[in-house]
Amino acid sequence: MIMATDSQALQRLLAWLSPSFPVGAFTFSHALEQAIEAKLVCDAASSQAWLVPLLRHGSGQADLVFVCAGWRCEHADVQAWSELALAMAGTQELRLEMTAQGDAFIAAIDAAWPCDASRQLAALAPGAIAYPVAVGHLAQAHGVELEACVTAYAHAFVANLVSAIVRALPLGQTDGQRVLAGMEESVSDAVVRAMAADPDAVTASTPYSDLCSMQHEHQYSRLFRS
Repeated sequence: MIMATDSQALQRLLAWLSPSFPVGAFTFSHALEQAIEAKLVCDAASSQAWLVPLLRHGSGQADLVFVCAGWRCEHADVQAWSELALAMAGTQELRLEMTAQGDAFIAAIDAAWPCDASRQLAALAPGAIAYPVAVGHLAQAHGVELEACVTAYAHAFVANLVSAIVRALPLGQTDGQRVLAGMEESVSDAVVRAMAADPDAVTASTPYSDLCSMQHEHQYSRLFRS
């Protein structure tokens, strides 16, 4: 593990999970584009109503559990946890979202903040490591504390989806910030539950999101890859 001061670790974490970090997060909507097309998400209230279950019961909660698993595990177990994380993806597009961002995250870390862990992950075949597992494992390798890592990931997950909503809906930036503010309690609860969860028993159940993802694959006109 690279020894870093608390301030250095925080700076790295903020850089890695910022909207400008080159993982292509802005190209994915996590099925929200189809939900907007179907008018299931149409304003600030329905946006928050869509996001909360993702963090309580769905892919958001599962991702946070796998961030924890990646942070806690030895390198030899990273692929096994990634296989389980990828098996939780309900559709081909959601799996692509997880693998594409995982590959990009590993490549960016290995280029700018190289370490033994990043070199080992970069040597694996493309698509082998799920994004949340990669984030957790490389954060641990760089001395980032678990709670800070999981909290930042949760906020980044929500912020990226709110950004997609703002771009796909006639929803202003101020309303977008209101949605983010309204998600604070759900984010905090999700972090606590993820850190206490048994990753071998992780579940995810948000059928509407999965159905929208399946339909998005055949959507007539698309802005996003998922």
